[in-house]
Amino acid sequence: MRQAGPWLRAAEGAMLLGPDGIPAPTVFAEMSALAASTGAINLGQGFPDQDGPAEVLEAAVRAIRDGVNQYPPGRGTADLRTAVAEHQQRWYGLDVDPDREVLVTAGATEALAATLLALVEPGDEVITFEPFYDAYGALVRLAGGTHVTVPLTAPDFLPDEDTLRAAFTDRTRVVLVNTPHNPTGRVLPDEVLRTIVELATRYDAVIVTDEVYEHLTFTVPHTPIATLPGAAERTVSISSAGKTFSTTGWKIGWLTAPPTLVDAITTVKQYLTFVNGAPFQPAVAVGLRLPDAVFAGIAAELAAKHELLASGLRSAGFDVMRPDGGYFVIADTAPLGYDDARAFCLELPALAGVVGVPVSAFVRPDHAAGYRSLVRFAFCKRRSVLEDAAERLARLHAPS
Repeated sequence: MRQAGPWLRAAEGAMLLGPDGIPAPTVFAEMSALAASTGAINLGQGFPDQDGPAEVLEAAVRAIRDGVNQYPPGRGTADLRTAVAEHQQRWYGLDVDPDREVLVTAGATEALAATLLALVEPGDEVITFEPFYDAYGALVRLAGGTHVTVPLTAPDFLPDEDTLRAAFTDRTRVVLVNTPHNPTGRVLPDEVLRTIVELATRYDAVIVTDEVYEHLTFTVPHTPIATLPGAAERTVSISSAGKTFSTTGWKIGWLTAPPTLVDAITTVKQYLTFVNGAPFQPAVAVGLRLPDAVFAGIAAELAAKHELLASGLRSAGFDVMRPDGGYFVIADTAPLGYDDARAFCLELPALAGVVGVPVSAFVRPDHAAGYRSLVRFAFCKRRSVLEDAAERLARLHAPS
């Protein structure tokens, strides 16, 4: 039988294998299948169950009807690249050249993949915070890099400065910063971001940011690291339309960076998806130009949904850690007498008809002990669904 190539071997090395050597299902697939088989409410996966702004949806329909159905330009349509540049100026005061400093991608994940594959060589180190979005580890491995993590520990989920400083070495090529953070919902404070810029400058590392929840903050504002002194010239800023506009299936993302970095990343991107989502690109451009009040309303509605679910979790006996933004809330099962969140999540459909995901799914197996009793629940669902979930969770009670 033909041997697996290095990329496949790297991908397999970044995932769990079953006893027969076949890649095991991710915990997200496992928990979603459990929800489907039991009729439980699936709060495990982070996708909305209702549509986003009507103006955005109608723009996509109009584009399809107008014949925008063939390959778009390799870097994205001129109008969307212009809209991204306008967005960066409007919200953050960043001057971006839409022709040389913007690349449209198949969601933020492709932007991350193309960036890491373009910039990381075998033996290079890539720093992320932990817990981390599960694609990070696999993409670092695919690029041949070494994944170095800095823990964010409960209840505040902020990094220890000494640990952060110690993570940087002469082999550090990229520091990947996710803020607002998945799964914890933490918005990293400016002092942490300034330390990252200082260290990246000292070690000549590239800063790559995952900012897909940038408009979904509640009380703590999001600061793009590219706005800090000395950062813009070494930063690749990544975001997408999926989370903000509830269009996760469209897979329209983008990155902004200095021209030399965009050129290198484009060279890789053209051999991944080449191009994507022609009729969705003009629709996302419409979305990025919506009034400030629309963005504020989206965030306010999500904050209210968080409060609804968090209240139900607290009533059920969980310790609940308030996020600064995003789609998710972290709850501790220890007050309910459980010290193993994975086992708890497997039992939860029978106990309360709800599905969550153990936070240990977002950390390395040898680091899981520090997150053993924590569960991530998604609140990016319809209010009626969250009300039902809160009512079901009320069946759980902390021991007296």
